Amino acid sequence: MRIIGITGTIGSGKGTIVNYLINSMGFDHYSVRGFLIEALRERDMEIGRDNMAFLANELREKNSPSYIVEYLAKKAIKNNRDCVIESIRTPGEVAALRRYRGFVLLAVDGDLKLRYERIKKRNSETDNVSFDTFVASEKREMFSDDPNKQNLTRCIEMADYKILNNSSLEHLHKNIDEFLKIYNIIK
Repeated sequence: MRIIGITGTIGSGKGTIVNYLINSMGFDHYSVRGFLIEALRERDMEIGRDNMAFLANELREKNSPSYIVEYLAKKAIKNNRDCVIESIRTPGEVAALRRYRGFVLLAVDGDLKLRYERIKKRNSETDNVSFDTFVASEKREMFSDDPNKQNLTRCIEMADYKILNNSSLEHLHKNIDEFLKIYNIIK
Protein backbone atom coordinates (compact mmCIF):
# COMPACT_ATOMS: atom_id res chain seq x y z
CA MET A 1 0.00 0.00 0.00
CA ARG A 2 1.25 3.45 -0.92
CA ILE A 3 0.19 6.72 0.67
CA ILE A 4 0.80 9.97 -1.16
CA GLY A 5 0.41 13.05 1.01
CA ILE A 6 -0.27 16.32 -0.76
CA THR A 7 0.67 19.71 0.63
CA GLY A 8 0.76 23.07 -1.05
CA THR A 9 -0.44 26.59 -1.27
CA ILE A 10 -4.04 27.67 -1.78
CA GLY A 11 -5.19 27.15 -5.38
CA SER A 12 -1.94 25.51 -6.45
CA GLY A 13 -3.58 22.40 -7.91
CA LYS A 14 -3.80 19.92 -5.02
CA GLY A 15 -7.33 18.89 -5.99
CA THR A 16 -6.37 18.54 -9.65
CA ILE A 17 -3.51 16.23 -8.67
CA VAL A 18 -5.87 14.22 -6.47
CA ASN A 19 -8.35 13.83 -9.34
CA TYR A 20 -5.54 12.64 -11.61
CA LEU A 21 -4.42 10.04 -9.06
CA ILE A 22 -8.01 8.84 -8.56
CA ASN A 23 -8.93 8.68 -12.24
CA SER A 24 -5.61 7.56 -13.76
CA MET A 25 -4.20 5.42 -10.97
CA GLY A 26 -7.25 4.21 -9.04
CA PHE A 27 -6.15 5.79 -5.76
CA ASP A 28 -8.56 6.24 -2.86
CA HIS A 29 -8.91 9.80 -1.60
CA TYR A 30 -8.88 11.08 1.98
CA SER A 31 -9.27 14.82 2.45
CA VAL A 32 -8.46 16.94 5.49
CA ARG A 33 -10.68 19.62 3.95
CA GLY A 34 -13.53 17.13 3.58
CA PHE A 35 -13.05 15.95 7.17
CA LEU A 36 -13.24 19.57 8.39
CA ILE A 37 -16.27 20.48 6.27
CA GLU A 38 -18.13 17.47 7.67
CA ALA A 39 -17.13 18.44 11.23
CA LEU A 40 -18.25 22.05 10.66
CA ARG A 41 -21.64 20.84 9.40
CA GLU A 42 -22.01 18.60 12.46
CA ARG A 43 -21.34 21.63 14.67
CA ASP A 44 -23.69 23.77 12.56
CA MET A 45 -20.88 26.21 11.80
CA GLU A 46 -20.50 28.24 8.61
CA ILE A 47 -18.20 26.62 6.07
CA GLY A 48 -15.27 28.90 5.32
CA ARG A 49 -11.48 28.91 5.40
CA ASP A 50 -11.31 30.74 8.75
CA ASN A 51 -13.67 28.27 10.46
CA MET A 52 -11.85 25.32 8.93
CA ALA A 53 -8.51 26.63 10.23
CA PHE A 54 -10.02 27.37 13.65
CA LEU A 55 -11.53 23.88 13.95
CA ALA A 56 -8.39 22.12 12.67
CA ASN A 57 -6.23 24.03 15.16
CA GLU A 58 -8.67 23.25 17.98
CA LEU A 59 -8.72 19.53 17.16
CA ARG A 60 -4.93 19.40 16.93
CA GLU A 61 -4.53 21.26 20.22
CA LYS A 62 -7.02 18.96 21.98
CA ASN A 63 -5.67 15.69 20.55
CA SER A 64 -2.28 16.00 18.80
CA PRO A 65 -0.70 18.01 15.96
CA SER A 66 -1.30 15.04 13.65
CA TYR A 67 -4.80 14.07 14.84
CA ILE A 68 -6.72 14.61 11.58
CA VAL A 69 -4.26 12.90 9.22
CA GLU A 70 -3.78 9.99 11.61
CA TYR A 71 -7.56 9.51 11.66
CA LEU A 72 -7.59 9.54 7.83
CA ALA A 73 -4.52 7.27 7.58
CA LYS A 74 -6.16 4.69 9.87
CA LYS A 75 -9.21 4.66 7.59
CA ALA A 76 -6.91 4.21 4.60
CA ILE A 77 -4.95 1.39 6.24
CA LYS A 78 -8.21 -0.42 6.97
CA ASN A 79 -9.05 -0.32 3.24
CA ASN A 80 -5.49 -1.42 2.34
CA ARG A 81 -5.50 0.39 -1.01
CA ASP A 82 -3.17 2.97 -2.50
CA CYS A 83 -4.41 6.36 -1.42
CA VAL A 84 -3.82 10.07 -1.42
CA ILE A 85 -4.27 12.20 1.70
CA GLU A 86 -4.88 15.78 0.66
CA SER A 87 -4.12 19.04 2.47
CA ILE A 88 -1.22 18.21 4.77
CA ARG A 89 -0.68 21.49 6.64
CA THR A 90 1.54 20.89 9.70
CA PRO A 91 4.99 19.36 10.17
CA GLY A 92 3.46 17.06 12.81
CA GLU A 93 1.16 15.63 10.17
CA VAL A 94 4.13 14.96 7.90
CA ALA A 95 6.06 13.32 10.76
CA ALA A 96 3.12 11.09 11.65
CA LEU A 97 2.65 9.96 8.05
CA ARG A 98 6.38 9.26 7.66
CA ARG A 99 5.87 6.34 10.08
CA TYR A 100 3.86 4.52 7.41
CA ARG A 101 5.84 2.42 4.99
CA GLY A 102 5.13 3.56 1.45
CA PHE A 103 4.46 7.20 2.35
CA VAL A 104 5.73 9.99 0.10
CA LEU A 105 4.95 13.72 0.35
CA LEU A 106 4.25 15.76 -2.77
CA ALA A 107 4.17 19.58 -2.61
CA VAL A 108 2.62 21.89 -5.18
CA ASP A 109 2.91 25.65 -5.53
CA GLY A 110 2.39 28.29 -8.18
CA ASP A 111 2.27 31.99 -8.93
CA LEU A 112 0.12 33.91 -6.41
CA LYS A 113 -2.09 35.72 -8.95
CA LEU A 114 -2.55 32.60 -11.05
CA ARG A 115 -3.60 30.64 -7.96
CA TYR A 116 -6.10 33.35 -7.04
CA GLU A 117 -7.61 33.16 -10.53
CA ARG A 118 -7.90 29.38 -10.14
CA ILE A 119 -9.82 29.61 -6.87
CA LYS A 120 -12.17 32.20 -8.36
CA LYS A 121 -12.92 29.76 -11.22
CA ARG A 122 -13.45 26.72 -9.00
CA ASN A 123 -15.87 28.80 -6.88
CA SER A 124 -16.10 26.43 -3.90
CA GLU A 125 -17.66 27.30 -0.55
CA THR A 126 -14.36 28.72 0.74
CA ASP A 127 -13.22 30.50 -2.43
CA ASN A 128 -15.54 33.50 -2.73
CA VAL A 129 -13.00 35.97 -1.30
CA SER A 130 -11.19 39.13 -2.38
CA PHE A 131 -7.56 39.02 -3.43
CA ASP A 132 -6.58 40.75 -0.17
CA THR A 133 -8.43 38.11 1.88
CA PHE A 134 -6.81 35.36 -0.20
CA VAL A 135 -3.34 36.81 0.48
CA ALA A 136 -4.09 37.26 4.22
CA SER A 137 -5.36 33.66 4.50
CA GLU A 138 -2.28 32.32 2.80
CA LYS A 139 0.05 34.44 4.94
CA ARG A 140 -1.61 33.06 8.09
CA GLU A 141 -1.15 29.46 6.88
CA MET A 142 2.46 29.77 5.73
CA PHE A 143 4.25 29.80 9.08
CA SER A 144 3.68 29.23 12.77
CA ASP A 145 5.83 28.18 15.71
CA ASP A 146 2.74 26.52 17.23
CA PRO A 147 2.82 22.81 16.25
CA ASN A 148 -1.00 22.77 16.14
CA LYS A 149 -1.27 25.50 13.52
CA GLN A 150 -0.61 25.51 9.81
CA ASN A 151 2.98 25.80 8.62
CA LEU A 152 2.87 25.26 4.87
CA THR A 153 6.39 26.62 4.42
CA ARG A 154 7.86 23.83 6.53
CA CYS A 155 5.59 21.15 5.00
CA ILE A 156 6.70 22.17 1.51
CA GLU A 157 10.34 22.03 2.66
CA MET A 158 9.73 18.51 4.01
CA ALA A 159 8.27 17.29 0.69
CA ASP A 160 9.95 14.46 -1.18
CA TYR A 161 9.00 16.02 -4.51
CA LYS A 162 7.84 19.50 -5.52
CA ILE A 163 5.81 20.66 -8.51
CA LEU A 164 5.62 24.28 -9.62
CA ASN A 165 2.22 24.50 -11.32
CA ASN A 166 2.32 27.63 -13.47
CA SER A 167 1.47 26.11 -16.83
CA SER A 168 -1.13 23.95 -18.56
CA LEU A 169 -3.05 20.97 -17.25
CA GLU A 170 -1.07 18.80 -19.66
CA HIS A 171 2.19 20.07 -18.17
CA LEU A 172 0.91 19.34 -14.65
CA HIS A 173 0.01 15.78 -15.70
CA LYS A 174 3.55 15.31 -17.08
CA ASN A 175 4.98 16.49 -13.76
CA ILE A 176 2.74 14.07 -11.86
CA ASP A 177 3.80 11.20 -14.14
CA GLU A 178 7.47 12.09 -13.56
CA PHE A 179 6.87 12.03 -9.79
CA LEU A 180 5.08 8.66 -10.04
CA LYS A 181 7.96 7.18 -12.05
CA ILE A 182 10.65 8.45 -9.68
CA TYR A 183 8.87 6.88 -6.70
CA ASN A 184 7.94 3.66 -8.57
CA ILE A 185 4.22 4.32 -8.17
CA ILE A 186 3.18 3.83 -11.79
CA LYS A 187 1.26 0.59 -12.09
